[in-house]
Amino acid sequence: MFWFGKKKAIVEAPVDLDTAVDGHPPAHRNAMILVGLGGATVTAFGLAAAQGVVAPIFLALVLTICVHPLRIALERRGVPRGLATVSVVLAVFILLAAFVTALVVAFAQFAALLPQFAPQIQEIGTTIGTWLTKIGFGPEQVQAVAQGFKPSNLVGFVSGLLGSVTSITAALVIILTLLLLMAMDAGYLETLFRQLRPRRPYMVSSLESFARGVRKYMVVTTGLGVAQGVLNWVALLILQVPGALLWGLLSFICSFIPNIGYFIAIIPPVVFGFLVGGWQTAVIIILIYGVINAVVQSVVQPRIVGNAVALSQTITFASVLIWLVILGPLGAILAVPLTLLVRMILIDSNPNAQWWRPVLGDLDETKGIMKAEDDQAKQLKSARKASKK
Repeated sequence: MFWFGKKKAIVEAPVDLDTAVDGHPPAHRNAMILVGLGGATVTAFGLAAAQGVVAPIFLALVLTICVHPLRIALERRGVPRGLATVSVVLAVFILLAAFVTALVVAFAQFAALLPQFAPQIQEIGTTIGTWLTKIGFGPEQVQAVAQGFKPSNLVGFVSGLLGSVTSITAALVIILTLLLLMAMDAGYLETLFRQLRPRRPYMVSSLESFARGVRKYMVVTTGLGVAQGVLNWVALLILQVPGALLWGLLSFICSFIPNIGYFIAIIPPVVFGFLVGGWQTAVIIILIYGVINAVVQSVVQPRIVGNAVALSQTITFASVLIWLVILGPLGAILAVPLTLLVRMILIDSNPNAQWWRPVLGDLDETKGIMKAEDDQAKQLKSARKASKK
Protein backbone atom coordinates (compact mmCIF):
# COMPACT_ATOMS: atom_id res chain seq x y z
CA MET A 1 0.00 0.00 0.00
CA PHE A 2 1.25 3.49 -0.79
CA TRP A 3 0.99 6.47 1.53
CA PHE A 4 1.64 9.65 -0.45
CA GLY A 5 3.31 12.53 1.34
CA LYS A 6 4.26 15.92 -0.07
CA LYS A 7 7.46 14.76 -1.78
CA LYS A 8 7.69 10.99 -1.95
CA ALA A 9 5.76 7.78 -1.57
CA ILE A 10 6.39 5.46 1.35
CA VAL A 11 5.94 1.79 0.54
CA GLU A 12 4.28 -0.25 3.26
CA ALA A 13 4.20 -4.06 3.59
CA PRO A 14 1.35 -5.61 1.54
CA VAL A 15 -1.86 -6.50 3.37
CA ASP A 16 -3.34 -9.98 3.06
CA LEU A 17 -6.65 -9.03 1.44
CA ASP A 18 -8.10 -12.50 2.07
CA THR A 19 -8.16 -11.73 5.81
CA ALA A 20 -8.77 -8.01 5.59
CA VAL A 21 -11.80 -5.77 5.68
CA ASP A 22 -11.24 -2.32 4.12
CA GLY A 23 -7.51 -2.99 4.09
CA HIS A 24 -7.21 -3.83 7.78
CA PRO A 25 -6.99 -7.42 9.08
CA PRO A 26 -9.88 -8.16 11.45
CA ALA A 27 -8.93 -8.86 15.04
CA HIS A 28 -9.72 -12.31 16.44
CA ARG A 29 -10.97 -13.60 13.08
CA ASN A 30 -11.30 -17.24 14.18
CA ALA A 31 -13.18 -16.22 17.30
CA MET A 32 -15.58 -14.17 15.17
CA ILE A 33 -16.22 -17.19 12.93
CA LEU A 34 -16.95 -19.41 15.93
CA VAL A 35 -19.24 -16.79 17.45
CA GLY A 36 -21.07 -16.51 14.12
CA LEU A 37 -21.51 -20.27 13.89
CA GLY A 38 -22.73 -20.37 17.49
CA GLY A 39 -25.21 -17.58 16.80
CA ALA A 40 -26.47 -19.40 13.71
CA THR A 41 -26.94 -22.60 15.73
CA VAL A 42 -28.87 -20.79 18.48
CA THR A 43 -31.02 -19.04 15.85
CA ALA A 44 -31.77 -22.36 14.13
CA PHE A 45 -32.84 -23.99 17.40
CA GLY A 46 -34.97 -20.96 18.24
CA LEU A 47 -36.71 -21.05 14.87
CA ALA A 48 -37.28 -24.80 15.23
CA ALA A 49 -38.85 -24.29 18.67
CA ALA A 50 -41.19 -21.63 17.25
CA GLN A 51 -41.82 -23.24 13.85
CA GLY A 52 -45.59 -23.28 14.42
CA VAL A 53 -45.51 -19.47 14.43
CA VAL A 54 -42.52 -18.69 12.21
CA ALA A 55 -43.58 -20.85 9.25
CA PRO A 56 -47.10 -19.30 8.86
CA ILE A 57 -45.64 -15.80 9.24
CA PHE A 58 -43.11 -16.39 6.49
CA LEU A 59 -45.75 -18.05 4.29
CA ALA A 60 -47.92 -14.94 4.70
CA LEU A 61 -44.92 -12.75 3.83
CA VAL A 62 -44.23 -14.74 0.65
CA LEU A 63 -47.90 -14.58 -0.39
CA THR A 64 -47.97 -10.83 0.28
CA ILE A 65 -44.89 -10.35 -1.90
CA CYS A 66 -46.47 -12.41 -4.69
CA VAL A 67 -49.81 -10.54 -4.74
CA HIS A 68 -48.40 -7.03 -4.14
CA PRO A 69 -48.15 -6.13 -7.87
CA LEU A 70 -51.77 -7.24 -8.40
CA ARG A 71 -52.96 -4.93 -5.63
CA ILE A 72 -51.03 -2.03 -7.15
CA ALA A 73 -52.54 -2.80 -10.58
CA LEU A 74 -56.06 -2.65 -9.11
CA GLU A 75 -55.29 0.70 -7.47
CA ARG A 76 -54.02 2.11 -10.77
CA ARG A 77 -57.34 1.11 -12.37
CA GLY A 78 -59.17 3.27 -9.85
CA VAL A 79 -60.05 0.68 -7.20
CA PRO A 80 -59.78 2.17 -3.69
CA ARG A 81 -56.69 1.00 -1.78
CA GLY A 82 -58.62 -0.71 0.99
CA LEU A 83 -60.95 -2.54 -1.38
CA ALA A 84 -58.06 -3.63 -3.60
CA THR A 85 -56.17 -4.99 -0.61
CA VAL A 86 -59.16 -6.91 0.75
CA SER A 87 -60.09 -8.29 -2.68
CA VAL A 88 -56.61 -9.67 -3.38
CA VAL A 89 -56.19 -11.13 0.10
CA LEU A 90 -59.60 -12.82 0.01
CA ALA A 91 -58.82 -14.29 -3.40
CA VAL A 92 -55.58 -15.78 -2.05
CA PHE A 93 -57.37 -17.07 1.05
CA ILE A 94 -60.10 -18.75 -1.04
CA LEU A 95 -57.46 -20.47 -3.18
CA LEU A 96 -55.63 -21.70 -0.08
CA ALA A 97 -58.87 -22.92 1.51
CA ALA A 98 -59.87 -24.74 -1.69
CA PHE A 99 -56.45 -26.40 -1.89
CA VAL A 100 -56.55 -27.57 1.73
CA THR A 101 -60.11 -28.87 1.27
CA ALA A 102 -59.08 -30.86 -1.81
CA LEU A 103 -56.09 -32.21 0.12
CA VAL A 104 -58.26 -33.33 3.05
CA VAL A 105 -60.74 -35.05 0.70
CA ALA A 106 -57.93 -36.78 -1.18
CA PHE A 107 -56.30 -38.04 2.02
CA ALA A 108 -59.66 -39.26 3.31
CA GLN A 109 -60.19 -41.24 0.10
CA PHE A 110 -56.70 -42.67 0.45
CA ALA A 111 -57.36 -43.77 4.04
CA ALA A 112 -60.53 -45.54 2.88
CA LEU A 113 -58.77 -47.07 -0.13
CA LEU A 114 -55.70 -48.41 1.68
CA PRO A 115 -57.29 -51.43 3.45
CA GLN A 116 -58.40 -52.83 0.08
CA PHE A 117 -54.76 -53.50 -0.81
CA ALA A 118 -53.74 -54.89 2.60
CA PRO A 119 -52.53 -58.33 1.37
CA GLN A 120 -50.48 -56.88 -1.49
CA ILE A 121 -48.91 -54.25 0.77
CA GLN A 122 -47.94 -56.87 3.36
CA GLU A 123 -46.43 -58.99 0.61
CA ILE A 124 -44.33 -56.04 -0.58
CA GLY A 125 -43.13 -55.49 3.00
CA THR A 126 -42.17 -59.15 3.33
CA THR A 127 -40.29 -59.10 0.01
CA ILE A 128 -38.35 -55.98 0.97
CA GLY A 129 -37.56 -57.48 4.39
CA THR A 130 -36.20 -60.66 2.78
CA TRP A 131 -34.03 -58.61 0.41
CA LEU A 132 -32.68 -56.48 3.29
CA THR A 133 -31.78 -59.64 5.20
CA LYS A 134 -29.84 -60.98 2.23
CA ILE A 135 -27.71 -57.84 1.90
CA GLY A 136 -26.78 -57.87 5.59
CA PHE A 137 -29.28 -55.77 7.56
CA GLY A 138 -30.02 -56.82 11.14
CA PRO A 139 -33.29 -58.46 12.27
CA GLU A 140 -34.43 -55.38 14.21
CA GLN A 141 -33.98 -53.09 11.20
CA VAL A 142 -35.75 -55.54 8.90
CA GLN A 143 -38.64 -55.92 11.35
CA ALA A 144 -38.99 -52.13 11.64
CA VAL A 145 -39.25 -51.83 7.85
CA ALA A 146 -41.76 -54.69 7.62
CA GLN A 147 -43.88 -53.14 10.40
CA GLY A 148 -44.07 -49.93 8.38
CA PHE A 149 -45.88 -51.80 5.58
CA LYS A 150 -48.71 -52.95 7.81
CA PRO A 151 -51.97 -51.32 6.63
CA SER A 152 -52.89 -50.33 10.18
CA ASN A 153 -49.64 -48.38 10.55
CA LEU A 154 -50.12 -46.74 7.16
CA VAL A 155 -53.67 -45.74 8.09
CA GLY A 156 -52.34 -44.28 11.34
CA PHE A 157 -49.77 -42.33 9.34
CA VAL A 158 -52.50 -40.98 7.08
CA SER A 159 -54.60 -40.05 10.12
CA GLY A 160 -51.63 -38.10 11.46
CA LEU A 161 -51.37 -36.25 8.17
CA LEU A 162 -55.08 -35.49 8.32
CA GLY A 163 -54.58 -34.03 11.76
CA SER A 164 -51.78 -31.82 10.41
CA VAL A 165 -53.96 -30.67 7.54
CA THR A 166 -56.75 -29.83 9.98
CA SER A 167 -54.37 -27.70 12.03
CA ILE A 168 -53.25 -25.99 8.82
CA THR A 169 -56.89 -25.22 8.04
CA ALA A 170 -57.23 -23.55 11.44
CA ALA A 171 -53.98 -21.66 10.79
CA LEU A 172 -55.52 -20.19 7.62
CA VAL A 173 -57.34 -17.72 9.84
CA ILE A 174 -53.99 -16.53 11.22
CA ILE A 175 -52.54 -16.36 7.71
CA LEU A 176 -55.53 -14.33 6.50
CA THR A 177 -55.02 -11.85 9.34
CA LEU A 178 -51.31 -11.57 8.54
CA LEU A 179 -52.06 -11.12 4.84
CA LEU A 180 -54.42 -8.24 5.61
CA LEU A 181 -51.98 -6.53 7.95
CA MET A 182 -48.95 -7.03 5.70
CA ALA A 183 -50.87 -5.90 2.63
CA MET A 184 -51.94 -2.71 4.40
CA ASP A 185 -48.40 -2.03 5.60
CA ALA A 186 -47.09 -2.67 2.07
CA GLY A 187 -48.87 0.51 0.95
CA TYR A 188 -46.12 2.54 2.63
CA LEU A 189 -43.21 0.62 1.09
CA GLU A 190 -42.57 2.84 -1.93
CA THR A 191 -42.48 6.01 0.19
CA LEU A 192 -40.38 4.27 2.84
CA PHE A 193 -37.87 3.05 0.24
CA ARG A 194 -37.54 6.55 -1.24
CA GLN A 195 -36.87 7.83 2.26
CA LEU A 196 -34.24 5.18 3.07
CA ARG A 197 -32.48 4.94 -0.30
CA PRO A 198 -30.14 7.95 0.17
CA ARG A 199 -28.98 6.61 3.55
CA ARG A 200 -29.16 2.83 3.06
CA PRO A 201 -28.92 2.17 -0.69
CA TYR A 202 -27.63 -1.40 -0.33
CA MET A 203 -30.40 -2.34 2.09
CA VAL A 204 -33.15 -0.94 -0.15
CA SER A 205 -31.76 -2.53 -3.31
CA SER A 206 -31.32 -5.88 -1.55
CA LEU A 207 -34.92 -5.79 -0.28
CA GLU A 208 -36.21 -5.01 -3.77
CA SER A 209 -34.04 -7.75 -5.28
CA PHE A 210 -35.28 -10.22 -2.65
CA ALA A 211 -38.93 -9.39 -3.41
CA ARG A 212 -38.40 -9.73 -7.17
CA GLY A 213 -36.58 -13.03 -6.82
CA VAL A 214 -39.16 -14.54 -4.45
CA ARG A 215 -42.08 -13.32 -6.57
CA LYS A 216 -40.67 -14.64 -9.82
CA TYR A 217 -39.68 -17.98 -8.31
CA MET A 218 -42.97 -18.59 -6.48
CA VAL A 219 -45.28 -17.44 -9.27
CA VAL A 220 -43.44 -19.44 -11.95
CA THR A 221 -43.11 -22.52 -9.72
CA THR A 222 -46.82 -22.36 -8.82
CA GLY A 223 -47.90 -22.14 -12.45
CA LEU A 224 -45.58 -24.93 -13.57
CA GLY A 225 -46.52 -27.00 -10.50
CA VAL A 226 -50.21 -26.76 -11.41
CA ALA A 227 -49.44 -27.88 -14.96
CA GLN A 228 -47.25 -30.70 -13.67
CA GLY A 229 -49.88 -31.87 -11.18
CA VAL A 230 -52.71 -31.79 -13.73
CA LEU A 231 -50.69 -33.73 -16.31
CA ASN A 232 -49.74 -36.38 -13.76
CA TRP A 233 -53.33 -36.58 -12.49
CA VAL A 234 -54.73 -37.09 -16.01
CA ALA A 235 -52.09 -39.74 -16.77
CA LEU A 236 -52.88 -41.61 -13.54
CA LEU A 237 -56.61 -41.45 -14.28
CA ILE A 238 -56.00 -42.98 -17.71
CA LEU A 239 -53.89 -45.71 -16.11
CA GLN A 240 -56.64 -46.24 -13.46
CA VAL A 241 -54.26 -45.77 -10.55
CA PRO A 242 -56.11 -45.46 -7.20
CA GLY A 243 -55.88 -42.07 -5.49
CA ALA A 244 -54.99 -40.19 -8.69
CA LEU A 245 -56.21 -36.84 -7.28
CA LEU A 246 -54.04 -37.20 -4.19
CA TRP A 247 -50.94 -38.02 -6.22
CA GLY A 248 -51.60 -35.07 -8.52
CA LEU A 249 -51.81 -32.78 -5.46
CA LEU A 250 -48.67 -34.38 -4.06
CA SER A 251 -46.89 -33.71 -7.36
CA PHE A 252 -47.95 -30.04 -7.19
CA ILE A 253 -46.72 -29.64 -3.61
CA CYS A 254 -43.44 -31.42 -4.28
CA SER A 255 -42.72 -29.16 -7.27
CA PHE A 256 -41.74 -26.52 -4.68
CA ILE A 257 -39.08 -28.85 -3.21
CA PRO A 258 -36.03 -28.68 -5.50
CA ASN A 259 -34.15 -31.89 -6.35
CA ILE A 260 -35.95 -34.01 -3.72
CA GLY A 261 -39.61 -33.36 -4.50
CA TYR A 262 -39.67 -35.49 -7.64
CA PHE A 263 -38.58 -38.62 -5.76
CA ILE A 264 -41.13 -38.00 -3.00
CA ALA A 265 -43.98 -37.49 -5.48
CA ILE A 266 -43.26 -40.54 -7.62
CA ILE A 267 -43.13 -43.28 -4.95
CA PRO A 268 -46.86 -43.60 -4.02
CA PRO A 269 -48.26 -43.69 -7.59
CA VAL A 270 -45.59 -46.21 -8.62
CA VAL A 271 -46.50 -48.47 -5.69
CA PHE A 272 -50.25 -48.31 -6.32
CA GLY A 273 -49.72 -48.57 -10.06
CA PHE A 274 -47.77 -51.76 -9.43
CA LEU A 275 -50.55 -53.09 -7.19
CA VAL A 276 -53.27 -52.62 -9.82
CA GLY A 277 -51.36 -53.11 -13.07
CA GLY A 278 -48.08 -54.84 -12.37
CA TRP A 279 -44.61 -53.83 -13.49
CA GLN A 280 -45.85 -52.54 -16.84
CA THR A 281 -47.97 -49.83 -15.22
CA ALA A 282 -45.21 -48.94 -12.74
CA VAL A 283 -42.68 -48.48 -15.56
CA ILE A 284 -45.13 -46.34 -17.55
CA ILE A 285 -45.68 -44.08 -14.50
CA ILE A 286 -41.92 -43.71 -14.02
CA LEU A 287 -41.50 -42.74 -17.67
CA ILE A 288 -44.40 -40.25 -17.60
CA TYR A 289 -43.22 -38.60 -14.38
CA GLY A 290 -39.65 -38.52 -15.66
CA VAL A 291 -40.59 -36.83 -18.94
CA ILE A 292 -42.90 -34.27 -17.31
CA ASN A 293 -40.39 -33.49 -14.55
CA ALA A 294 -37.51 -33.18 -17.04
CA VAL A 295 -39.43 -30.82 -19.31
CA VAL A 296 -40.90 -28.63 -16.55
CA GLN A 297 -38.07 -28.39 -14.02
CA SER A 298 -35.03 -28.83 -16.26
CA VAL A 299 -36.09 -26.97 -19.42
CA VAL A 300 -39.03 -24.61 -18.88
CA GLN A 301 -38.46 -23.38 -15.31
CA PRO A 302 -34.76 -22.36 -15.68
CA ARG A 303 -35.57 -20.41 -18.85
CA ILE A 304 -38.41 -18.46 -17.19
CA VAL A 305 -36.87 -17.92 -13.75
CA GLY A 306 -33.41 -17.21 -15.17
CA ASN A 307 -31.00 -15.75 -12.64
CA ALA A 308 -33.71 -14.50 -10.25
CA VAL A 309 -32.68 -17.06 -7.61
CA ALA A 310 -28.90 -17.20 -8.28
CA LEU A 311 -28.30 -20.19 -5.99
CA SER A 312 -26.11 -23.13 -6.90
CA GLN A 313 -27.55 -26.63 -7.08
CA THR A 314 -25.55 -27.67 -4.01
CA ILE A 315 -26.78 -24.73 -1.93
CA THR A 316 -30.37 -25.35 -3.07
CA PHE A 317 -30.24 -29.04 -2.16
CA ALA A 318 -28.61 -28.34 1.23
CA SER A 319 -31.14 -25.59 1.99
CA VAL A 320 -34.05 -28.02 1.52
CA LEU A 321 -32.56 -30.40 4.09
CA ILE A 322 -31.68 -27.63 6.56
CA TRP A 323 -35.04 -25.87 6.45
CA LEU A 324 -36.85 -29.21 6.60
CA VAL A 325 -35.12 -29.90 9.93
CA ILE A 326 -35.74 -26.37 11.24
CA LEU A 327 -39.30 -25.62 10.10
CA GLY A 328 -40.67 -29.01 9.06
CA PRO A 329 -42.42 -29.77 5.74
CA LEU A 330 -43.37 -26.12 5.16
CA GLY A 331 -39.70 -25.25 5.54
CA ALA A 332 -38.81 -27.65 2.72
CA ILE A 333 -41.49 -26.11 0.48
CA LEU A 334 -40.28 -22.56 1.23
CA ALA A 335 -36.57 -23.48 1.29
CA VAL A 336 -35.56 -21.27 -1.64
CA PRO A 337 -37.34 -18.09 -0.41
CA LEU A 338 -35.98 -18.69 3.11
CA THR A 339 -32.44 -19.04 1.75
CA LEU A 340 -32.88 -15.87 -0.31
CA LEU A 341 -33.96 -14.08 2.88
CA VAL A 342 -30.83 -15.21 4.72
CA ARG A 343 -28.65 -14.19 1.78
CA MET A 344 -30.35 -10.79 1.66
CA ILE A 345 -29.74 -10.16 5.37
CA LEU A 346 -26.14 -11.38 5.53
CA ILE A 347 -24.73 -10.72 2.04
CA ASP A 348 -26.83 -8.60 -0.34
CA SER A 349 -27.27 -5.74 2.15
CA ASN A 350 -23.55 -5.73 3.05
CA PRO A 351 -21.25 -4.17 0.42
CA ASN A 352 -18.21 -5.90 1.97
CA ALA A 353 -19.81 -9.34 1.52
CA GLN A 354 -20.70 -9.12 -2.19
CA TRP A 355 -17.84 -11.45 -3.10
CA TRP A 356 -19.88 -14.28 -1.56
CA ARG A 357 -22.56 -14.10 -4.28
CA PRO A 358 -20.57 -16.01 -6.95
CA VAL A 359 -19.66 -18.59 -4.32
CA LEU A 360 -23.36 -19.16 -3.59
CA GLY A 361 -24.35 -19.45 -7.23
CA ASP A 362 -24.56 -16.01 -8.89
CA LEU A 363 -22.42 -17.13 -11.81
CA ASP A 364 -23.30 -14.66 -14.58
CA GLU A 365 -19.95 -12.90 -14.35
CA THR A 366 -18.11 -16.20 -13.77
CA LYS A 367 -19.70 -17.78 -16.85
CA GLY A 368 -18.74 -14.71 -18.87
CA ILE A 369 -15.12 -15.05 -17.76
CA MET A 370 -15.12 -18.78 -18.55
CA LYS A 371 -16.57 -18.11 -22.00
CA ALA A 372 -13.92 -15.45 -22.70
CA GLU A 373 -11.19 -17.86 -21.58
CA ASP A 374 -12.59 -20.63 -23.80
CA ASP A 375 -12.74 -18.27 -26.77
CA GLN A 376 -9.17 -17.16 -26.10
CA ALA A 377 -7.99 -20.77 -25.87
CA LYS A 378 -9.71 -21.59 -29.19
CA GLN A 379 -8.06 -18.60 -30.84
CA LEU A 380 -4.63 -19.66 -29.55
CA LYS A 381 -5.23 -23.20 -30.75
CA SER A 382 -6.24 -21.94 -34.19
CA ALA A 383 -3.19 -19.66 -34.32
CA ARG A 384 -0.87 -22.57 -33.46
CA LYS A 385 -2.40 -24.72 -36.17
CA ALA A 386 -2.02 -21.89 -38.66
CA SER A 387 1.64 -21.35 -37.66
CA LYS A 388 2.41 -25.07 -38.13
CA LYS A 389 1.04 -24.96 -41.66
